[in-house]
Amino acid sequence: MLALFPWLADALTYRLLALDPGTRLAEAVHFFIEDTSKIFVLLILIVFVMGLFRTLLAPERVRQILEGRSRALGYVLAVTLGAVTPFCSCSSVPLFIGFLEAGIPLGVTMAFLITSPLVNEVAVVILASVVGWKLAVVYVATGLGVGLIGGVLIDRLRLERWVEGYVWQIRMGAVAVPGQAPGLGARVRYAWGEVRDIVGRIWLYVLIGIGIGAALHGYVPQDLFARYAGPENPFAVPVAVLMGLPLYSNATGIIPVAEALLAKGVPVGTTIAFMMSVVALSPPEFIMLRKVLKPALLVFLGIFLALAFVAVGLLLNGLFM
Repeated sequence: MLALFPWLADALTYRLLALDPGTRLAEAVHFFIEDTSKIFVLLILIVFVMGLFRTLLAPERVRQILEGRSRALGYVLAVTLGAVTPFCSCSSVPLFIGFLEAGIPLGVTMAFLITSPLVNEVAVVILASVVGWKLAVVYVATGLGVGLIGGVLIDRLRLERWVEGYVWQIRMGAVAVPGQAPGLGARVRYAWGEVRDIVGRIWLYVLIGIGIGAALHGYVPQDLFARYAGPENPFAVPVAVLMGLPLYSNATGIIPVAEALLAKGVPVGTTIAFMMSVVALSPPEFIMLRKVLKPALLVFLGIFLALAFVAVGLLLNGLFM
């Protein structure tokens, strides 16, 4: 199914618009078309499926299940689920909304939200095939660790007040599902209503984010990173994290860049810090997250992730020197 989106982008970019392959404009347009079509299809499917799920499982029951188990297990399940869902941060936003609507604690939800764009099984297999399983395992372990620590920290600080009010107002428990045992038609209508409501709230943020990402994707040269984040620079790791800020990609898409950086002698820790920054700390992601998180939580999340990625990079450089 996912092969349909590159095919569509190829057809529209190179045949309908007749742009020359390899040009910066063509790359930006191709990126925008592919990601727009893919993300909106995923958004609609995810929200629709979650809408159906909400008609089958009462929110209070979800809350009881979570409260009946240790919070530690909730974090483990959250980062595990985040690791096995092949969604970028854009697609994780509706899941984040759904988790909070179901009464799942913010810390557990944020652990998922941080981990989901960083790690997925497709990226792990590709990364292992390109640079080896050792680096792939290191990347997964550090990604899970960052998500787990971030969720616990947000939970301990009780930052629920920094989530947008409308998210709490449309919690599952406050949404009326018709009937005690609604039929399939009622369930489908309810789920489609959720699609119109949630996608209607975030579509503009998604388009803005993809537009920024497409422009940067097409016009920022890759060799810039190897020039300023090489092993001779004592500030290479912080520089790599900063250089990843304006870019936009998922964990799979950034792997070829990581391979090139490693081939040019950029240290392992610096490369992984850069990968994580691109995937989870880009302005397009935060533009999309702004729809559900208040500025204070966005600032907190950005500072935490930046410091965590720098720490990971420095640690791995020390271990792999």
